[in-house]
Amino acid sequence: MSTDYTTITAGLVYEAKAKLGEGAIWNIEKQCLYWVDIEGKTFNVFDPLKAVNRAYPTPKRIGTVVPVNTKLVLVALEDGIAALDLDSGSIHYQLNTDIHLIHNKRFNDGKCDPAGNFWVGTLSMDGVEKVSSLYCIKDDFSLEEKVTGVSISNGIAWSLDGNYMYYIDTPTGEIVQYNFDAANGNLSQRKVIVKIPESMGYPDGMTIDNEGMLWVALWDGFGVARFDPATGSLLQKINVPAPKVTSCAFGTESLDTLFITTASVEMTDDELDQYPLSGSIFAVKVETKGVKANYFKRNVLPFNNTVA
Repeated sequence: MSTDYTTITAGLVYEAKAKLGEGAIWNIEKQCLYWVDIEGKTFNVFDPLKAVNRAYPTPKRIGTVVPVNTKLVLVALEDGIAALDLDSGSIHYQLNTDIHLIHNKRFNDGKCDPAGNFWVGTLSMDGVEKVSSLYCIKDDFSLEEKVTGVSISNGIAWSLDGNYMYYIDTPTGEIVQYNFDAANGNLSQRKVIVKIPESMGYPDGMTIDNEGMLWVALWDGFGVARFDPATGSLLQKINVPAPKVTSCAFGTESLDTLFITTASVEMTDDELDQYPLSGSIFAVKVETKGVKANYFKRNVLPFNNTVA
């Protein structure tokens, strides 16, 4: 891994004290950051201009969130996909699954592809490796398995031209590239493009900028790393005063600020004393810009019943 890279430091924007902050995504119409606290069982909307965060409780652990429109989001709960109404906070399952019955699995990270299809992966809460998968949610809200033998499904992004999908299975320490067929969502020609050494931490959430470079949150790595997917080179490191960095997303009107989530789980009392801002939201203005997040572009089932 190259040592010829620049570094800058992110600053605190919201002292959240989240257990497992994750799933950062920017809603450009509402000018706010969506994020989740998986173990805290909340979906959150953070307004950086007002420095105000609204937390919506969820009935189960929540792995990630994607926008549908200004009033609805889809959330990946541990046992299914649900729509959440931002006005009322009510939740309606779109898809229930029994994934938890084998190896105690739950849904984790995910995003929408350029066509608006929701991709979401799983992990085993018992720590069993290579038993999870990456799925694409079909139009009828059934699951189409796309990648198998996964341990902890995490970051996902698509190239600016839509020809490639980038994907992270955290314990591998790798960023993988697939050829992506936008017409049917098929993946082919798997290729490892970045191998992150353990000394840098483990790759978690991921986003892409308008130059096609990948920004990867580093669990146990105190930061976010920017990589060139064509060469695998490390270009920049954003330092964060918390070890367990989980996800990142570009925000503000010009998409030139990187928002970063962190976690406080799996830390000793001494570590929490040393890094008291763990679980908070950080941000830093960077020289590049992000791209608008992909929204879910399929029909959401009507709210004829709710679970919360």
